[in-house]
Amino acid sequence: MDKPKKTQPIRPAATVIIAREREGGAQADDPYEIFMLRRTSRASFAGGMYVFPGGRVDPDDHLHALDPYRVGPSPGQALQQKALGAEWRGYWIAGIRECLEEAAILLAYDESGRIVSFADDALHERMMRDRQALHDGTLDMIDLCEQENIRLAVDKIHFFNRFVTPLGRPRRFDTRFFITKAPPQQVGHHDDVETVDNVWISPSEALARNAAGEFELMRVTVMQLQALTGFGSAEALVDSVAAQTEFPITRPAMPRE
Repeated sequence: MDKPKKTQPIRPAATVIIAREREGGAQADDPYEIFMLRRTSRASFAGGMYVFPGGRVDPDDHLHALDPYRVGPSPGQALQQKALGAEWRGYWIAGIRECLEEAAILLAYDESGRIVSFADDALHERMMRDRQALHDGTLDMIDLCEQENIRLAVDKIHFFNRFVTPLGRPRRFDTRFFITKAPPQQVGHHDDVETVDNVWISPSEALARNAAGEFELMRVTVMQLQALTGFGSAEALVDSVAAQTEFPITRPAMPRE
């Protein structure tokens, strides 16, 4: 009797596309840019490729104990919340956590109700230490919020679409993609562990460099970048996503040889 085939596990994940207005002013083909990280070539998944900040959803991301430390989802995000399903909390929190861990970008409000800025060097230094502690597992998100008196800016991060890795890949993810605008005075930086480089780049330039063979991208990243072209500014992009009423789900199949 044949043994039943093992079910290939699918890991839930969250990825955040961070946009900002182009430095030096908008240009016709490149009105805004997005933050991307290059994964180390030693990585077992997407080695050497450029990706958006993100990662798997951890069990602690679902904790209701985090509710006092977040702002949102707002009433205007009701459709996003519904589309994310019962585990909406975990995806939003994971996206914020991964942005800090992987990209050194904190999407949160300070004690005065303003989006956190890294103009204060002392705050920036503390947050980079907190980032490392999150990586090491010696600090969790609740401790971070209490320690720094911040609240996570769920209301500024908008659900965009969903992508499920095809059957047959070594690792499979069920990823929710989000879009947000970069906080003031936060430029981001790779972690020198999972990622070895970072860049602010326009979607069109990333696609052109990929086509030229000098900017390696996964298929899903190419699809997301293609969807990001055609907007006149980062603000227009975020506003468009915030107003979405439908949230596409892509479940591609592995190509047959």
